[in-house]
Parts: sequence; C-alpha cells; structure tokens
Amino acid sequence: MNGLRAFVVSLVIACAAVMSPVAAPASTAAATPAATPSWSALTVPAAAPPVTVSHLAARGPGEAWATGFEQVPDGLRPMLYRWDGRAWSRDATFPGAGEWGWLGKVQFVGKEMWVLHNRAGEGEILRRSATGAWSALPLPQTLWTYQDFAAVPGAAWVVGEDDTGLKVLHYDGSGWTTQSTPDGVLYLMGITARTATDVWAWADTTTGTTVLRWDGTAWRDAKVPLPPNSNVHTTLLEPSGRVTIGGSQYTDGVARTYLMTFNGHAWRTTYPPLGDTYTEGMVRGPDGALWLPVRSDRAFQSKYARVGGSRTTFSYGPERKNAIDVKPRALTSTGSALLSFGTVEIYGSKPNLMSERLGG
Repeated sequence: MNGLRAFVVSLVIACAAVMSPVAAPASTAAATPAATPSWSALTVPAAAPPVTVSHLAARGPGEAWATGFEQVPDGLRPMLYRWDGRAWSRDATFPGAGEWGWLGKVQFVGKEMWVLHNRAGEGEILRRSATGAWSALPLPQTLWTYQDFAAVPGAAWVVGEDDTGLKVLHYDGSGWTTQSTPDGVLYLMGITARTATDVWAWADTTTGTTVLRWDGTAWRDAKVPLPPNSNVHTTLLEPSGRVTIGGSQYTDGVARTYLMTFNGHAWRTTYPPLGDTYTEGMVRGPDGALWLPVRSDRAFQSKYARVGGSRTTFSYGPERKNAIDVKPRALTSTGSALLSFGTVEIYGSKPNLMSERLGG
C-alpha cells in the first residue's frame, strides 16, 4: 500500500511540473494566438427619435463624421456628429443647423469636409475648413429630390430630379453646369468619384440597370457585365484602380446579394452567403477584406459580415439590454479600426443613435 501511495504522489508531482507555467518552454507561450478583436459599444449623444442615419466617413483615426436627420415637431432637422478618436459629440455650428432639412453624404476634399445639405428644400454643399469655419456652396437650381453627391479636389456632382426629369449638376471649382447623360437613362441612383476625370454612377435605364462612367469629357456606358435582372446598391473606387460593385440579383422574385470586382483587366462576379443584404454600407476594412452590416438574427445585437476572398464570416456587436432592433447603418475605416453608426431601438422607446467599433 505504501508503495502504491508513493507512486501516486510521484505521479502528481510530475504532472504538476509538466503543467507549470514556469516549466513550459518559451515557444509554447509564443505560439498562443492573440485574442480576436471584438466590437465595443460607443456612447452617442441622443437625438430626437425616431432618427435616420444618412452617411459615415472618416479621414483617419481622429476624425469621422456621421450625418442624418431627427424628428422634431415642425418636421425634419439635420444632425451632424463628429468622432475625435475618443468620443462622439454633436456639432450644431453649421449654417442651417436649427432649420428644417437633412444632411447626406460626407466627402473629404483636401483639408476640408464637404456634406450635402437640404436646407428647407434648397440644396447646398456645406464646407468645413481645417480651422472649423463653415461656408455654403448653393446649388444652381432647386431639385425635387437630391439623390446623391460626390466630390474630389477640383470637382463635385449632385444628382437628382426636378419637374423636367433627371439632373446631373457639375461643379468645376468656379461654377456649375448641367451635364447630359446617354439616351435611355431615366434616373441616377448613386454616384462616386476617384478623381475629377474618373467618376462612376449607377442608373435606371430603359433597358435595366446600367453603370455609367465620366472620363472628363462625357458620360458613357461603362460596359459593366452586371448579372441579369439585377440592380446596384453601391460602388467602391479604390486608389489602386480596383472597383467593387455590390447589388442584388432577382431570380423568381427572390433577391440574392452579388459582388463584382474589377482588377483593371476583367470583372469577376461572386455570390457570398449574404442573403438579400443591402450593400450600401459596404467598405474596405483595415484588414483588406470587405465589411458590411447585415440583418441580425439576434434582436439585442448587431451583426456584421466580413468577405475576404471566397470566405465569408460573421461577427456580432455587444449585447444591448432590452434592445429589440439594432441596426448599424453605415461603416467606415479609421485606419486600424472599423467604426459603425446606426440606430438601436430599446423596448418601449423609438429608435435612437448607436455606434460600435472593432479594433483600434
């Protein structure tokens, strides 16, 4: 019996020595994978609910802007929020901040921040300088709808409609002109620009959805081989020359998301497992993958998709107590992190603002 007890004690001592952190070789500790970054909740000053988020864009880790509008007794009021790298704050210093209207897409032009503004029905582009001073660039005419906006150094475009139909307003740094589009174009759903002579727009035409391209001289059909019976939600233009288009294709009345990528030579179409996700909020993340918010299967958490090559993975935002609907509306890359902005509806109240961050 004493021999058996001695054997057991020796075995326990040997096992403890093997499991001891001190005895573990350095290579074992070095091989332990780092923790996967997780989404964290950021505090956003509340607006008058229900709120609508329009756009989110970042210049770097210390500057991001989110736009939209809130509901007040006399109608819609524009809202503008700034991220300074540490916290969100509301900016009410811009012209028309207290008037009826809304704010749309944000663009960075040189050292300035530009944003499309519907001010009591009149369209203008607000410009904020590096010192924080605001100025307004009025549009040459009033439109029924201000659909989208794009700006780069030396040029800007606003697309929409008036009582005569489609309008493409072009600013060349000194004044406005109206541009014509190819025959058969009925409506421009969105526009984006890489330079003053490389601009892309997606249009509804008499023959279906078409992608147009401005080359500095005229708007022309870009000859993008879109999937049959499809539409376009967004187009990403990257400095490398890569173009990524996201949209939906309809088959027997059912929509499924597609992505198209142009590498400078040819288009490639894929159908990641995203269901009928609307891809307008899609961005290129710091890790080189495509990221976009998707419809969550959990009422108390947001959900995001990461599309890296042929692999699609999903992650969830933090759990929010008593939430019944969490909707990140827009994403942007801040250099080493991803930032989202959207709405959250807590049981018993109307949707208000939320923001989340991954990495950083």
